Amino acid sequence: MTKAREAFPEVPPSGVSMGSEPTSSAAVSFGREGTIFVNPYTGDVLGKGSKAHKLMHEIEDWHRWLGSREIGRPITGLSNAAFLILVVTGFYLWWPKRWAGTTLKTVTRFNPRLQGKGRDWNRHNVIGFWCAPVLLVITLTGLVMSYRWANDLLYRIAGNEPPPAPQAAPSGPPPEFPLDRVDPLWARAEAQSPGWVSIRLRFPQKPEGPVTATIQEPAAWHPSPRSLLTLNPVTAEVVKWEPFSEYNLGRTLRAWVQPIHTGVAGGIPGQIIALIGAMGGIMLAWTGLAMAWRRIFQRRRKSVAAPAVSTAEPPSQVKILGN
Repeated sequence: MTKAREAFPEVPPSGVSMGSEPTSSAAVSFGREGTIFVNPYTGDVLGKGSKAHKLMHEIEDWHRWLGSREIGRPITGLSNAAFLILVVTGFYLWWPKRWAGTTLKTVTRFNPRLQGKGRDWNRHNVIGFWCAPVLLVITLTGLVMSYRWANDLLYRIAGNEPPPAPQAAPSGPPPEFPLDRVDPLWARAEAQSPGWVSIRLRFPQKPEGPVTATIQEPAAWHPSPRSLLTLNPVTAEVVKWEPFSEYNLGRTLRAWVQPIHTGVAGGIPGQIIALIGAMGGIMLAWTGLAMAWRRIFQRRRKSVAAPAVSTAEPPSQVKILGN
């Protein structure tokens, strides 16, 4: 921690995390300024992570809020809500008036012989039929992560009181947390859950505020169950222990939102299904725009005035023959 602090003197560290593997490095966070990786045995600074690690974080930031929390987050939330409306209304528009074998075949199988508008219509309906359930789950879980009211609604549906809204971080840099307190706090977190997979300590944002430890435990029916431990920053005594196994229904459902949204809840097959659903969403947008473009183009063509036709009587047969 000391060497990491020396390598990043601009702002005080906001937390530290590490996995239980012997080869795992410690990650020292400095808020939004970045993260430095440290050798836990020697304290040597290893750097800010590989280019691939940085690229994946940048891609995630662009996916979640277009690279800017303040500007992009409202846009991505609204876009997710709009896509949810498209999925729901698409179900209504797709639902056939009469069910028949030929009707179901038309909307569930690709027809490679079609061209133009018929081809786009066929692709739009077939992709929508198979991908709409996945897209509905993705957009619903995205809505819970995007809006506070949707998050609270999930708790209320489960019959639990929603947690209080997180308090805004105080203005100015966070207080400098004494580094000599980290080791006792870390040891207490390890003792609280001996089979821990990873631990993340978050230092207080206010002077003498509590330290929180997020402890990821071995995967069981949840891919990454996390328990929350609140510690006294001076004595390292336990202030509050919230194991994952004792979460109420609302909090348990909320813990499942992100794994379901990303497909991680289903392992590799779940991630493949989520990927196919996302690719299907792109194709739905493409075929929908193609059909809309053809519709607009055809209307413009019909609105063009037809050439005037003369109503005068044709010349007589005698004149035409020149007799």
